[in-house]
Order: sequence, then structure tokens, then C-alpha cells
Amino acid sequence: MASVIPEKAFALPSYARQTGLGCGMCHTEFPQLTPFGRRFKILGYTLGYSVPEDKRVIGKTPYESNIQRQPDATLPVSVQAITTFTHTAMNMDTAGSAPFLKANDNIEPVQTASIFYGGAITDHIGGYAQFTYNAQPFGPPVPHLFTWDNLDVRYANTTTIAGMPVVYGLTMNNNPTVQDPWNSTPAWGYPFVQSNLANTPGAKTLIDQGFAAQVLGLGAYTFINDQLYLELASYQTLNPGALNSLGVNPVNTLPINGVAPYFRAAWEKQWGRHSLEIGTFGLFAETGLSIANFVPGAGTNRFNDIGFDSQYQYQGDDYWVTLRATYLHENQYLPASVAAGLAANLNNTLNTFRAQAALTYGTDGKVILTGGYFNTWGSADPILYGGNRTFLPNSDGFTAEIAYQFFGKNNAPKLWPWFNTRLGVQYIAYNKFNGASTNFDGMGTNARDNNTLLVYLWSAF
Repeated sequence: MASVIPEKAFALPSYARQTGLGCGMCHTEFPQLTPFGRRFKILGYTLGYSVPEDKRVIGKTPYESNIQRQPDATLPVSVQAITTFTHTAMNMDTAGSAPFLKANDNIEPVQTASIFYGGAITDHIGGYAQFTYNAQPFGPPVPHLFTWDNLDVRYANTTTIAGMPVVYGLTMNNNPTVQDPWNSTPAWGYPFVQSNLANTPGAKTLIDQGFAAQVLGLGAYTFINDQLYLELASYQTLNPGALNSLGVNPVNTLPINGVAPYFRAAWEKQWGRHSLEIGTFGLFAETGLSIANFVPGAGTNRFNDIGFDSQYQYQGDDYWVTLRATYLHENQYLPASVAAGLAANLNNTLNTFRAQAALTYGTDGKVILTGGYFNTWGSADPILYGGNRTFLPNSDGFTAEIAYQFFGKNNAPKLWPWFNTRLGVQYIAYNKFNGASTNFDGMGTNARDNNTLLVYLWSAF
């Protein structure tokens, strides 16, 4: 559905330079946030280095670090690059692909590379903007290899109401949930690194990256008594000329009719070394057909997406335990798609459930173990899912990953103390893929044929 899926923005070294703190203060691992990291984001990425000793709160306020803050004249710019090796259980179809792509066991020296501007602009305004190069995937050449990526610019301030501390602010961003402080919503969900060459299930809800880098939205939010987060926002699709200028192919973009409202409510409680979040979020969009599928007079479709999420974290002496779960439900009303011959049913539903458990061990060099389960299921539609033998969108499976993060709190190279690098091995095993476990495409392909081994090296500085 989307023409571009932004890469995850990991820990930005420019934030470390701004605050004088190691990346481990805000991240258990990249890009998973700690309780303090979530508050750094809610406060608009504006926190500086010095915090008076009498204002420090254990677990919420940063302590001194041996990383020295950069001079104010230093530009808040960071760079990241990801190198990958991809192996799939069955060889891939290379028809029409670039000659350097093989049917299997591809090494991409630069699968993706990004440049970021990230940090405080004033005492109350901050954010980040990301511009990304994505390597050529299988198939014919894509129109754009360079594109704008994640964007989140905030205004934040604080006050006191009825004796309770209150943060209030505005966010301008380009992907519903990219502004969210928790890693249980789609934009920052696991897996944090993915292959651009392996097959992935075809069905996703619209809130699950369906508008990524295609829209611009403005929202207002508040964080009450360090516990209750509330947000309302609305999104509008950028026009084709603007999208093309920003490196996004507008041909497959769904144009929003009017604006698409978004809401978020989350409650987080911290006690001792524990934190627990429970929340809900949603997006309601009326869209026309994409340029590629446009039929005059077809009208519009409606998508109502509701999500529920929860995240638990425990901080040990030198380790973190994180548990996450997300459920998404989408109601689809598709008169435009039916009129254009793109769907058989006027009404469909689509559901997604994801859960992960992660252990991050170590302070400087970190070992990260992650296991996850994912499941998507929904209505049968012989046209919308016509390529699936069962006409169902159903897919499920497991993800396992081990990674090592070389530099954390204090042991980065002295010449560049904000350098980060991570080496990981990830395996995805499918029980069901695009509607079936066996012969899902009617041509003898089984779900397990798409099992994927990914080895990656990620670096940022």
C-alpha cells in the first residue's frame, strides 16, 4: 500500500552531544526507549546537559556522564548506515532485477543510509528530520532511491495544575505513531532492522506504516502527572508534486479526503525499577484510489483503525527486561475498490497481533536477546487477496534475534565518543504466509520457503 517504508531512526549521536549523556541513558537498545528516553522525547528533545543536584530524580533524571557536551556551535547532525546479508529458505525471483542481485545470499554493503538533523532548536522547540538512501530491491528500478524519512518536530512546555506537573506541546510529523514515546506502536515496533530483499506478508492495516512519509500531520498532546499521555492529531496527504520532490513515488499513494484524525491515550506507572504502560490509539481515514488504480467516479474508501498496546520494563543492575504487545483492528468500507474491480467485498476486516520479549544485558558492550510472535488475519476476499490460494490475508510466525551493541554508556572510541555500532543475527520463521501454510500461492510455494536469515551491521555517528 505504501510506496516507501521509512527505516527506524536509532539513537541519534547528536542527542548525546546535546545532553552530554551516553546513549544508554535514553535507550535500553536502539531504538527502544527507557522511561527517561520517553520523557526526553515528550519534552521535545530539548533537554540540555546540566540538571541541578536538588532536582534529580532516580530513574527519571540523568546523572553526570564522562561524555563531554559538544560546543554549542556544533551542528546537531548524525549519520547512520546498515550493511546486511540476506538468506532465504527458497531462492528469490530475480526477473527484471539489477544484475548485482543474486537469487540468494545477497550482501548489501549499504542497504540503507541516513542523515539526521536532531536536537533542540530553542528551549521549547526540538525534533529530528531524516533523509534516507534505500538500496535497490528485487524487480525493476524504483523511481527514487533517496527519500525524506521520519520527521517529528515538537514544541513542548511545562506547567502545574492542581499540584500536578503537566507537559503540553505540539507535534508536526509525517507518519502516524512516529511521534509516540513507546515502542509498542507501529512506527517504532519490532523488528527494528529488516531485509529489503526477503518476501514479507502482503496485508497490513493502514495505521501500520500505510501513510509513512506520504502525509504531514499536526497534533497537540499532554503528559499529566508523569503518568497519563493524551494526544489528538490530524493528517493530510501531500500533493504528488511535493511527494516526488521529497523522493516518494506518488503513484501508489492513497490520497486522504479532507483530513484523517488520529488519537492516542496511554497510562504509564513507574514504581521502583518497574514501569508499565497500557494504551490505545486510532486512525480514521477516507481515501481515494491511488494514481495507479484511479477510476473516474469510483468514489472513496473508509478505513477505521483501532489499536491497543502494552509495554512492561524492568531495570536490573546491568540489564533490562522488556515485554511488548500490540493489537490492531481495521474495519474497511471499500466502495471505490469494488467499483474499480480491486475488491469483491464492500466490507472487510483486518487484524494484527504482535508480542515480543527482550533481554538487554550489559552496560557498555550489550548482548541483546529478542523473541517475538506475529499474526495477521482477516476477511476472505477473492479479488483483494486474489494472489492467495485461500483468498485470505492470514500470516503468522516467530522472530528470534541475537545482537551485540559494541558501545554503550562509556566505552566508545575517545576520538568520537558518540559512535555506536551493533552487529545482529535475526531469523524469521513463518507458520502461515498469505493465507496458508502450504501452497499459499497455488504454485507450490510453502510458508516456510520465505523463512529469512538476516545478518546486519548498523553504525551511527
